[in-house]
Amino acid sequence: MNNKDSLSNEKKLDRRDFFRKTAALSATALAGTSIFADDDAIMKTPEWATKWGDPVTTNLYGVPSAYEHNVTRRSTELLSSGNFRASIAVTPIHESKGIITPNGLFFSRSHGGTAHIDPEEYRLMIHGLVEKPIVLTLAELKRYPSVTRIHFIECPANGGQEWRATQFNSVQFAKGFMASAEWTGVYVKTILEDLGIKPDAQWMLAEGGDSSKMGRTVPMDKVLDDAMIVWGQNGEALRPEQGYPVRLLLPGWEGNLCVKWLRRLEFAAEPWYCKEETSKYTALKPTGKAIQHFYANEVNSTVVSPSPEIPWTDLKDGAVVEIEGLAWSGMGTITGVDFSLDGGRTYVQAELKGLVLPKSWTRWSYMHTYKKGEKLLLTSRAMDDAGYIQPTIDEETSVMGVESVYHRNAVETWEVTENGEVNHVQIRS
Repeated sequence: MNNKDSLSNEKKLDRRDFFRKTAALSATALAGTSIFADDDAIMKTPEWATKWGDPVTTNLYGVPSAYEHNVTRRSTELLSSGNFRASIAVTPIHESKGIITPNGLFFSRSHGGTAHIDPEEYRLMIHGLVEKPIVLTLAELKRYPSVTRIHFIECPANGGQEWRATQFNSVQFAKGFMASAEWTGVYVKTILEDLGIKPDAQWMLAEGGDSSKMGRTVPMDKVLDDAMIVWGQNGEALRPEQGYPVRLLLPGWEGNLCVKWLRRLEFAAEPWYCKEETSKYTALKPTGKAIQHFYANEVNSTVVSPSPEIPWTDLKDGAVVEIEGLAWSGMGTITGVDFSLDGGRTYVQAELKGLVLPKSWTRWSYMHTYKKGEKLLLTSRAMDDAGYIQPTIDEETSVMGVESVYHRNAVETWEVTENGEVNHVQIRS
């Protein structure tokens, strides 16, 4: 039997063992409660069950439980160079459930601080090579037929600070420069069908209304495919840090292209090149040539549980535990995830869970029987329907070189030590 067959059999046995143990525990519980007599949490009536709770009108918007105070976005001066206006707040993906990130935990990147825009004064100008240039109010924009889609937004530097060597022993800081949401808005192509686009229009300039006036150019192929102007996120209005009242969404493409506080769309035959766009978002290859424009975020994945934030130090020998992770691709839809317990020497196929959507997070898992004192190297490798497979760090650097932090999508490894602690490590051949 080879290692892959062994891992496959372990997965099947783990699931059967899990359900067998659960059934046995349920049967014991039905027979009597004496085995729980030494557990005060179950045998005594808790204080909260002896008095009235808060009325639902105490907080009409609603807030998380006070016991979830550690589930929050985080930042560090290393990511913002001490400039709070050009700052980053990263998502706690190790605490995420499913494929939707709550608005209060959604990754946020600011170039000039968060703008606070009065929706009554908001205007969107659409001009250039269109037949009918127009200025739209928010109400007028919302009269167009709306669509709702689930997509992730990822900073092109996600994981970039880790590829040369691990710097943050944290899955939140290593891979939290992203989040996923349900977006509501209108396709740009729907508006252009109304306004009319001239045949020589090849590029769209999107400009923000914040103090940075950030501008990004987008090729018309993307504009006419799935580019969206969005005002809704997860069933409510955008938050200010997400571009309220309106932002651009380019599903699967670099997060910096999804311009927030959108105020202007201009169509032209030639692209505009902003200084930041041409100098900062480039990558110098080993040949000495630079890649000037990136667009789609490549196929990627990571383990989220266990993690340095949520280790296995309390697990008992023989415990059946679910290893979970995320996979995503800006090129299309995730078709599979390979998972390894030995740092990529051997792989087994992980199980994809829940919704599997294009340009969206996909959750995956693997059932494992924990052996106290074992050392593991947890590695995942994703693939998509565009035919891309997540590369190793050596495969990546042979093409991309070592001079850029952008678009680093190599497989990564999380070490589980003999005592259940988890560390971010890098394995190279």
